[in-house]
Amino acid sequence: MTQWRKSSHSGATQGTDCVELAALPEGVGLRDSKAPDAGHLTISPESFAALLEQIKNS
Repeated sequence: MTQWRKSSHSGATQGTDCVELAALPEGVGLRDSKAPDAGHLTISPESFAALLEQIKNS
């Protein structure tokens, strides 16, 4: 079973906007925590690292 995680900074209140992450065999999974059954996006570990770098620098 896939283990989805969300940031401890996202808060515990219902309705909080948050992205969940999971390590998948084919890359990094991203999904909306408010709609987990809506599917997910899978990106390569390299693309995920680049995304994090862009977020840190913005």
